[in-house]
Amino acid sequence: MKAILTMFTAILAISFTSCKKESDKEKVPTESSPEKVAVKQEPVFEPFKVMVITHTVKDFDTWKKAFDEHESVRTASGLTLRALGRDMDNPNKIYVFLNIQDLQKAKDFAANPELKDRMKKGGVTSTPDFRYADVIRFEESPATLKGRVRVGHKVKDFDAWLKAYDAEGKETRMDHGLVDRAISRSIDDPNMVYVTFAISDLDKAKARLEDPALKKIMTDAGVIGKPEITFYNAVE
Repeated sequence: MKAILTMFTAILAISFTSCKKESDKEKVPTESSPEKVAVKQEPVFEPFKVMVITHTVKDFDTWKKAFDEHESVRTASGLTLRALGRDMDNPNKIYVFLNIQDLQKAKDFAANPELKDRMKKGGVTSTPDFRYADVIRFEESPATLKGRVRVGHKVKDFDAWLKAYDAEGKETRMDHGLVDRAISRSIDDPNMVYVTFAISDLDKAKARLEDPALKKIMTDAGVIGKPEITFYNAVE
């Protein structure tokens, strides 16, 4: 009986040792089977060009129908719709933002008499304003924020202005209801700068843009003349 117990104990010891070795093998990584760690890569931003058309219309819905019907002509000119905006004070004042594939084609499109006829049929009542810009920074803002403000101004030196803008800080602007969205430079005059913000608090945003402290920051950064400030609501 004693011999049987001794043999049974030995078998258990061998089994435990074998299992432990197998377990240890599973824990030890080998060069032939390295563990793969997924690394999420952020998309790299690439600057892009836009055309911005501003005009006033008799009726937005009538204009929008004519605008949509003209899509194939825009596409043939390398233009695709990026966004639409309606002025906060005058909803019949429209801002059209178009992506540009070919700058010369875009300018030819703007000068085409057929476009003027199309605009007239759509109820455009003002002389259209065409501007072309390089968007050098862009950040998506929360979809719930439809309000926008676009600040345009000329600067003495773009790099000096940008340094001052970055020094002010994104967090400071957010505290004043301004959410960074885009920075662009006029293609015809690179020292003409446009900064676009989504608005999280309209009252705070308006107060900040009238704040003497901000005006001093802008003056020290080399802003020339009175800024052009446009408040509008994003349509799409």
